[in-house]
Amino acid sequence: MKNRTPSLDLFPEIQPYSTGFLDASDGHTLYWEQSGNPAGVPILLIHGGPGAGATPMHRRFFNPEYYRIIIYDQRGTGRSHPLGSIEHNTRQHLVQDIEHLREHLHIDRWHLFGGSWGSTLALSYAQQNPDRCFSMILRGIFLLEQSEINWFLYGIKMIFPEAWEQFAGILPAREQDNILEAYYKLLTGDDEKRQMEAAIAWSLYEGACSSLLPNYETITTEEQKKDALALARLEAHYFCNELIAPENSLIHGIDKIRHIPSVIIQGRYDAICPIYTAHKLHAEWPEARYIVVPDGGHSALDPAIRSRLIEATETAKSLR
Repeated sequence: MKNRTPSLDLFPEIQPYSTGFLDASDGHTLYWEQSGNPAGVPILLIHGGPGAGATPMHRRFFNPEYYRIIIYDQRGTGRSHPLGSIEHNTRQHLVQDIEHLREHLHIDRWHLFGGSWGSTLALSYAQQNPDRCFSMILRGIFLLEQSEINWFLYGIKMIFPEAWEQFAGILPAREQDNILEAYYKLLTGDDEKRQMEAAIAWSLYEGACSSLLPNYETITTEEQKKDALALARLEAHYFCNELIAPENSLIHGIDKIRHIPSVIIQGRYDAICPIYTAHKLHAEWPEARYIVVPDGGHSALDPAIRSRLIEATETAKSLR
């Protein structure tokens, strides 16, 4: 029997040693926090979504004795405000926000840690600011391309038909051929009841398909409902308005970051961001270490994915 890498668990819970709000452009204010070692090596967590926000659990992927752990909520998410705002909210705005945060915190260079949409944003930022990156840890690769959106809206029903039927089922049959347009109208419309119904359905669909084992969560509290609305609105907004055309694919910018030590961690059974995209990225970027997790789905908290991510943050300690 081959030796298996020991399973690594999350680091203990910690509290931030500093928090604040950063004025971004066009009326947006971003929440940020720092935890771990104030004199440590900076590492930035770029959360997923778009629209998911960061959580205290995210601090636990990093050794707090070594890292200066920086977490923030992107425009319109989490503790940033206005919550759920799609105005002046583009990929380029978010790249500029990361650089603004780096300058605000007086950081010269940092490690990047991003999964799913966080991998999109990490690649976007690094390609524009390669000299600011020690390394990158990327999980569940997503490139914001049309084929990926088509998969999310329709392809997943081949694996999670029950979840898809609930997702599509809030729409009339005549609108199910263009789910994105129908949801976008609901999520940006004036009917607050239908808006929230759509937000909850969208969020539960994504949640059910994110783990290797289906995870049928519930959304009951007002805070959960607000977060669901932010997630659904922002994802629908980005999928409608911010798609990256093939000629502008992030894969075409790999030469700008080829020298940055990086690792790609991909669950074999990731149903949200299927392995094909990670495989395609690695084919153009063989310098990046490529780890396919045979018993992993999409979620960073799937035990096998979690373990490989922590292994990667420990390995990155040698990269300065």
